[in-house]
Amino acid sequence: MLLFIGLLIGLILGLTGAGGSVFAVPLLLLLGGMSMADATGISLGAVAVTTIYASLRNTFSRNTPSVLWKPGLILALSGALTAPLGKWLGMQINELWLIGSFSLLAAIIALRMWINAQKNPASARVVRAGNFADVPSPDHLCNLNPTGQFELRPRCVSGLLIGGLVVGVLSGLFGVGGGFLIVPLLLALSAVSMAQAVSTSLLIIALISSSGFISHLLLSETQHWQWLLFVAAGGVGGMIIGQAISHKIANVLLQKLFAVSLLIVSVVMIFSTTLTPT
Repeated sequence: MLLFIGLLIGLILGLTGAGGSVFAVPLLLLLGGMSMADATGISLGAVAVTTIYASLRNTFSRNTPSVLWKPGLILALSGALTAPLGKWLGMQINELWLIGSFSLLAAIIALRMWINAQKNPASARVVRAGNFADVPSPDHLCNLNPTGQFELRPRCVSGLLIGGLVVGVLSGLFGVGGGFLIVPLLLALSAVSMAQAVSTSLLIIALISSSGFISHLLLSETQHWQWLLFVAAGGVGGMIIGQAISHKIANVLLQKLFAVSLLIVSVVMIFSTTLTPT
């Protein structure tokens, strides 16, 4: 069952541009029978392994948009600093409240996925996104130089740092990768393409999730390496399948399907938790 759950997680990650990793915790809770603490920890580990694989694959692929290294590393390192804090906070909160908060977050992400697919269908087709914009918008915090690279000025760096710190806390707290915040943040900060934002987010998610998982190992009394092995192996397999078939599927419909599925899963998770006898 854990291998199957990992396969689903990897497949969803491979078929979505942002927000796919949020499915991991509900699947581990509902199908894997884990506690919230274990589910968030295993989720972070599995997402880390899966996105590390995807990042390495993209690095050696000629058809993949270039990774935005400078802003990506600033976001990743600042997020990696606060991911352990988020994991620690999660251990201090009552599990029912934590699950309720996660369900609310999942519902917000589902709504955002639906609206994004409805209003910006082109952005859902990550591989077909537009090229680098030659002229940055004056409303962005980060400008691009003529070669398309970020100009890391104080306002830009502060925006990246604050964004990374917030993503890190949420990632450690809820066991999510943070792509639902990272991709919009990169798009909002500067005139980069959707494809570049998604490609860069894999690197950021990999580092932040790794930090969160390490903190899980240090703070948790029990370490379920066998669980992680099965879920991570399935995740990599699902990512391989997802990346192979993503260009053949109508991504707008997929985004809407995932949005509805995520909303249903979050509601089921709430009811299954509140109705379970203590």
